[in-house]
This record gives sequence, C-alpha cells and structure tokens, in this order.
Amino acid sequence: MSYYGYGDHGDGGGAEDVFVKTAAEIKRFLPSLFNIKVLGEKGSGFRPRGEVQDFNTLRRECLAAGRLFEDPEFPANDSSLYFSRRPDRYIEWKRPMEIADDPQLFVEGFSRFDVQQGELGDCWLLAAVANLTMHQNLFFQVMPEDQSFEENYAGIFHFRFWQYGRWVDVVIDDRLPTCRGELVYLHSAENNEFWSALLEKAYAKLHGSYEALKGGSTCEAMEDFTGGVTEMYQMDQTPPNLFNILLKAFERNSLLGCSIEPDPNVVEAETPQGLIRGHAYSITQVKNVEIHMPNRYGTIPLLRLRNPWGNEAEWNGPWSDQSPEWRFIPDHEKEELGLTFDMDGEFWMSFHDFTRHFTQLEICNLNPDSLTTDDISAGKKRWEMSVFEGEWVRGVTAGGCRNFLETFWHNPQYRITLECPDEDDDKCTVIIALMQKNRRAQRRMGADCLTIGFAIYHLEYPERLPKPLDINFFKYNASVGRSPAFINLREVTCRFKLPPGVYCIVPSTFDPNEEGEFLLRIFSENKNNMEENDEEVGIGDVDDRVPDEPEEDRNTEKVREFFKKLAGPDLEVDWMELKDILDFAMRKGKCCVCALLTRYIFT
Repeated sequence: MSYYGYGDHGDGGGAEDVFVKTAAEIKRFLPSLFNIKVLGEKGSGFRPRGEVQDFNTLRRECLAAGRLFEDPEFPANDSSLYFSRRPDRYIEWKRPMEIADDPQLFVEGFSRFDVQQGELGDCWLLAAVANLTMHQNLFFQVMPEDQSFEENYAGIFHFRFWQYGRWVDVVIDDRLPTCRGELVYLHSAENNEFWSALLEKAYAKLHGSYEALKGGSTCEAMEDFTGGVTEMYQMDQTPPNLFNILLKAFERNSLLGCSIEPDPNVVEAETPQGLIRGHAYSITQVKNVEIHMPNRYGTIPLLRLRNPWGNEAEWNGPWSDQSPEWRFIPDHEKEELGLTFDMDGEFWMSFHDFTRHFTQLEICNLNPDSLTTDDISAGKKRWEMSVFEGEWVRGVTAGGCRNFLETFWHNPQYRITLECPDEDDDKCTVIIALMQKNRRAQRRMGADCLTIGFAIYHLEYPERLPKPLDINFFKYNASVGRSPAFINLREVTCRFKLPPGVYCIVPSTFDPNEEGEFLLRIFSENKNNMEENDEEVGIGDVDDRVPDEPEEDRNTEKVREFFKKLAGPDLEVDWMELKDILDFAMRKGKCCVCALLTRYIFT
C-alpha cells in the first residue's frame, strides 16, 4: 500500500494546498435490506457474464428437475480460481456431500472459531468474518436462513453483500476447491461444517475469482457485510480518548479489526511477542476488567483479539494465555469474560501493549439506517446520510489533486449545508467517506486501486459564487478540511467538526486523468442538505416549426437497437447503462444520435 500525505510547499500562501508523497429475539433484517438487488440486475451495479440469477427461481427449477445446481457464471474450473497465477497444487472441485459424511451448514451454531484460514492470502476477509459471527442479526443479513443441506437442498446457496450503496444477492453452487479431499481455502474446525467456505466462495464470485481476494483491508469486508462506514486510525497518531472510542464502538456492535505494519523482506513475519506482521486480527472484546492486587483494587483496560489462523500463533506477553497476571483477576470476573486458554488463536492483551505493538486500527460503524424498530422506539439516535455516485472521466472530470491547479476545478463538486450544530457544542460532526468502485473485481484487467482523497472548502457567500467553482476560487481560497492522506485504498474516511455553514467537497484522484467511479457518503448528527455543485441544465420548449429529424441511417439504427437491448421492455436505463450507450454511439461516429437518445429518455 502507498499513500500520499499533505505537506507545506511553495510560497506559504494560505491557498497553497500542496500534496507531498510520503511513506506510508433478533430483528433479522435491517431497513436497508428491504430493497435487495440480484447480482446483475439493473441497479445492482454489477453485470455478470450471463443471465441474472434469482435464488428461489433457480432452486425451484433444480428441485423440479431432480438435479443439483451448477453455476455457469462461476464455473468449477480455473477461471474461478485465478486470473494470473495458477495454484501450486492440483485443485478438484467437490460438493460437501463428497467431502464429509454428514454435511451441515452449522454444527452447534456458528462462532468465530469456525473461521480457519486456508492457503489463500485473505486474512483481511477472515478477520471481518470472525467479527460478523459475533452479531447474529448482522450474520443473518449476509447469510439468509432459507437454505440448508436438508430441506429443499438443490446444491444452491445465496449470500448478500453491500456494494456501493446497494445490497446485492449472490447465488453460488456448493462445489468447493479441494486437494486430496480437504478444503483448500477458508474452512471450519469441524470438517462437516461448510457455512464459512460457502461464504468465501460467494465473496470470491462477487469479485471475479478467489485470487482477487488476495490482499486487502479488513474495513473493506466489514463494510460489505454491514453497509457501515469505517474509520481507520494509525496507532502513532491516535486521539487521547481512543480506549473510550473502542469501548463505545464495541457496545454499539461496531466491527473492529487491527494489524501490524508488514516486514517488506518477510511475508507475515512473526515478532518475538508472537504477533504476525502484515496480518489482520479481529478484536472480539473490549473491557475495563476488575483487578485485585495486594493493597490495591481497580480496573485495567483489556482487549481480546483473534488470529484467523486459529492456531498457537498468539501473543505471549502480559495477559496472554497462562500469564501470571491473571491471578489478580477475581473468579467471577474470569467467568464473565469466558476466559479460556486454548491454542485457538485468541488471546488477551492490555490496551497499553496493544497501542505499542499494533500499527493500525479499523472501526466499522454500522450503517445509519441499521437501527431496528425497537431501537428507534427506545430513543436511539441515528446518523443523517447523503449519498452521491460519480465518476472521474479523463479530460472531463478527472482533474487530479490541488497540486494541479489548472485542472483541479474540473473534478466533481458537491455542496453541503450544515444548519444545526451538535447537542454538546456549537459545531457539526461530519464523517466523509469517499469510496472507489469495482476496483477489486477489475484486478484481472490490471486495474489496481487509484490513489484518492478529498478536500473541503467553506463557501462564505455561496450565492455570489459560480457553479461549479472555477479556478479563481481555488487559487485564492484554502481548504478548511481534507482527507488525512491520498491513499490507494478502496475508501478514504475522516471525521470533522465544522461550524454551521455551506461547504463544497471536492473528491479527486492524486494525478489528473485517472479514470474511475466513486461513491461519496456524508454522515452528520443532524440533517444536512447536499447537492451537486454544478450548473443547472434544463430543456426549453420545443418549437413546433422545427422540422422532424430525417430518417435515421444504418448506424443510428444500430444505436437504437443497442439502447433497446440495455433498457429492456421498460425502456429505462441507469447512469452506467447510459454511459455504455453513449460510448457505443460515439464509436459509431454519430453525434446526431443525441436527439434519438433524448427522445427515448425523456418521453
């Protein structure tokens, strides 16, 4: 991973925002799940290689035909395993009934101990899965309960993941990669339990292959499981109240992950304290623990962590398994903690040691619409949220960062109005999350994550300013907030405290002319009004005297047919499909098709 931080450069003028490269009983469904898109369905944001797949329809067809489902969109062959490097071992695809005598989705329920890493470098995903098992309502969002190996079994399963503002339903068959009759990738400690292996397969399908899951950030998977927004902390730059932040986050069912900066010379090197560099851990408990020492009573802040390997690779310092410090903890406290000393990859450590040995912390706050009806009735508060989808287009809206003043103003701009301050002070809490879309799924085409960030500008007299803001504004006005760095992660997130007022948010890539799609999410404690900061475009009255367009030629007819093919019987397209249509039209060299498209879109 690389990132770009901010630095002072130039003549020291207030408007010189220059970026410098640096080293680097249960409510089953949340409201956000009521509108679920099937993978490939219009609006899901994903287009598969073939037909859209509906779980209930496909299962019903398989049961009627007396056959097991075989997924043509994610076949049991090498294309689903890798896109660049063939696995070292021969892979044979087998169904659970061919691997174990009594296959089950769950053996005595599900827990974080069902998450055992295989030969795939996706510990970042597994740390999030382990966290997910601790939240039953969230777990059954991702893995619907209408499936099993007994009732209505047809070799087909489905999972739900949040992707760029939408919940997407992913269908898979249950053929899994094995070698010598054993699962090669994610598996459970019980050889006849298969929920975790199937979940990993569905996630691999979403992104194109198992290999596409190699390397990543735990926050990416945590967001895909919850639709939440993740905050990331570097442990050398933490706020003084970090433990309280962790404590409150855990109490609110936030998902927590952490890692240690990798050794560039050794893959997943082990430290003398038993921790693994470049490896993702999940935080499974945060607690002030009662401690009784001779002539002294009090509490100590402790964390419980888990290594997805699920083996003896554990912390060996103070408060580790069998550590002498545990003799100072009362028995009733140990019982409340559920304390065990198994070689299972789970261990305790003090918050002090945690901040000394780990370098990065990730907190996934649940989606603002994740409150259940009971939560709302109980008076729990929720975030206000605004969401915009956009795109950086070469030569049009891909202006690069503020270093490139001549093109920076070309970037998409979003105006936000903050009217009411928070209850506890005179400022407004705002969380801004900029996410680039579909990059992992495009890795097979060589598309890595772009280096992205954003800046915030205060608009003192917004009615006097042009829409969009022009080069002169950015030349003479400095930003009042910005992302901590430009970084090549899927998402950049930062929390701000801003006075009430009108602001403009400018998301960008670091360099100009880098193309990509993005999702911009704004969270605030009180209602915010947000709009695209662009000139309004309208259509005037049509003059009846204007003659009809002449008969379209052959190329225009091809564009018409292409439009109908994408639009379907309702003759409606989303913005992604419209982009494809325009690209197709321009390749035909026909600007006159704009009139044709306008006729279809607005009538």
